[in-house]
Amino acid sequence: MRRFVFVGRLGAADNGAVPVVQPDATPVTVQFVAANKRLDYGIGNALQTLADLGLRPTETAIDLVILAAMVNAADTRVSRSANAQDGWTRELDLVVPVREPDLWAAQGALLARTLRFLTGDHWRIVFRARPAPFATIATARPSLGLAEPDEVCLFSGGLDSLVGALDFLAGGGKPLLVSHYWDSETSKAQTLLLDLLRKNYKTDEPLSLRARLGFDRNHVDTGEVENSQRGRSFLFFALAILAASGLTSDAPVRVPENGLIGLNVPLDPLRLGSLSTRTTHPFYMARFNELMRELGIARRLENPYRHVTKGQMVRDCEDPALLRRAIPSSMSCSSPAKARYRGLPPQHCGTCVPCLIRRASLAAGLDANESDTTPYVVKDLAARRLDTLEAEGEHVRSFQLMAERLRRNPRAAKALARIPGPLTDEPSEIDDYVDVFVRGMQEVAHFLEPVRAKPS
Repeated sequence: MRRFVFVGRLGAADNGAVPVVQPDATPVTVQFVAANKRLDYGIGNALQTLADLGLRPTETAIDLVILAAMVNAADTRVSRSANAQDGWTRELDLVVPVREPDLWAAQGALLARTLRFLTGDHWRIVFRARPAPFATIATARPSLGLAEPDEVCLFSGGLDSLVGALDFLAGGGKPLLVSHYWDSETSKAQTLLLDLLRKNYKTDEPLSLRARLGFDRNHVDTGEVENSQRGRSFLFFALAILAASGLTSDAPVRVPENGLIGLNVPLDPLRLGSLSTRTTHPFYMARFNELMRELGIARRLENPYRHVTKGQMVRDCEDPALLRRAIPSSMSCSSPAKARYRGLPPQHCGTCVPCLIRRASLAAGLDANESDTTPYVVKDLAARRLDTLEAEGEHVRSFQLMAERLRRNPRAAKALARIPGPLTDEPSEIDDYVDVFVRGMQEVAHFLEPVRAKPS
């Protein structure tokens, strides 16, 4: 087991001593400033895009993105299996350069609690002052004549974010669609969908901010890698806040995610780790919003679909014609690259949890004479018995077992929905969250009724 402390640096001259977090930890430098003296790892490009739109984000929001990038570096470059005594929980230390160290230090406990809930790890974060040449980072160019966006919407390239964008655009809105990607398949889906939106909303061209932000061994070399990526939404949210902080509008940042995935209740007791992400869990989003308030960032996240199922999102989309055309280009799969193992190009596997919820939602949300046009590796789940000892049947069987558990004991839904964490800070919404969990499970269970999955 090794300990690492990730130290953020701003430029070659930023080489002084930093606070000691853990004496026996191996220091890992994250140098954020490239040769051209602007921020690297996609952050500088994001700031340039905002400047070209005439938007100037706040310095605190920039610090948030630098912090989020360091969280991403530690999350993806420290192996859980090699550095966690229980095989999952790591101890991760960061030293982050910010403009107002005292302001950030006061949020240490809240930050640790938020990241602990999101990733399952213990975080220790120390803040230090940015070096003088980077005391101010944000710049704004004169606007190019583009109307300012009404609000910021997250745009991952998945089906939910597609529906969210279509609903806003069809209502006459002008969103700034914020995307984060690292792998090529996510990038491809985002590019295809943005092109479709631009071609179909010519008078209100949707603006986009896309950031490729991540760390490989050429950037941060620990000799390790971790693929669970439980902390990625902290980076995604930070990028959205960065953009929103430059708007005059005080509209919330839209986070389009169906209620079932938002809660992501573990389907069985073995799914409390990487298979039970909390990317858009209401408790996590509430803590993120609390952090924004404490930092003085007048922006908050809001999931307008938190109480509806994915099938409802499909059925009630404000632009159904374009949605149907765009469905095959959206990407929901958790591991599309695995198709290569079967000699196929990257595509939806059809059997992971996000794929099964996607397939169930399209079966529930499309008209009876319509079909799901998404290419899946496993095209017909009912064509043969699926082996539950293999990936093709593992998640199918877990859904079926959870659905049967709810059928036999409906009262268990409230307790099951709370397993990932507290449902909400608003007691009036608790029943709504439990209800969407039940309805979402029913949607998937109905789709899987003809599917057989047993151990071979």
